[in-house]
Amino acid sequence: MTTIATWNVNSLNVRMPHLQQWLQSAQPDIVALQETKLDDPKFPDDVLASLGYRSVFCGQKTYNGVAILSRKPFTAECITAVPGLEDEQKRVIAATVGDLRIVDLYVVNGQAVGSEKYAYKLRWLEAVREWLRAELQAHPNLVVLGDFNIAPDDRDVHDPAIWNADSIHSSTGERAALQSLLALGLHDAFRLKNDGGGHFSWWDYRMGAFRRGLGLRIDLILVSDALKSRVAACTIDREPRTWERPSDHAPVVLELTDPYP
Repeated sequence: MTTIATWNVNSLNVRMPHLQQWLQSAQPDIVALQETKLDDPKFPDDVLASLGYRSVFCGQKTYNGVAILSRKPFTAECITAVPGLEDEQKRVIAATVGDLRIVDLYVVNGQAVGSEKYAYKLRWLEAVREWLRAELQAHPNLVVLGDFNIAPDDRDVHDPAIWNADSIHSSTGERAALQSLLALGLHDAFRLKNDGGGHFSWWDYRMGAFRRGLGLRIDLILVSDALKSRVAACTIDREPRTWERPSDHAPVVLELTDPYP
């Protein structure tokens, strides 16, 4: 079994003790991080290596930043911008681990429907789609994961009346953009194993949202057609969200059966 996780840590400067604790207890094989918010010279590569993980990372101070950690050997590629799109923000990184191609995305937030940032989010996702089309051709065993900042459907929001077609993260345009990624031959691994609503990976820090269950499922793991039959489980680990000074996101964990007996 190979376990692959995604976690928006919302600043490694703050959340590094949580990451260490979680890696030691959960022992995932591969972890994709988002919002590391660290310049590359400050990335805690040595500390993670002491826990058995080698890292590849692309970061910037205060905002964004992505990384992939692996207990298995890998080859990595730091992509400073989605091919075909000018972007100085560090939101994309990829690595090949064994027979798996791992693409870590920190999708643009979008701010508000109708804003310039929203329009940019849709352009960014369009460029990602064309890039992933090529990635799938080169790497049939593709896993695309990260903070998508999109709740795929009404099961993935705590209140569809609030998170409606005019709301950021649940708007018609964002959901259509996500569906265009899935149409390439990708599958939401969580939905392969879980049908119901009420499963969330993000809760606002305000208004006691976590305690009250007011969340969204916006952290996703997508798997290619070639990997669909190997999905054994996909779960959301809520425990780190209960810790002191937590990230507002919880880890999502995929379990893949290995391709050999």
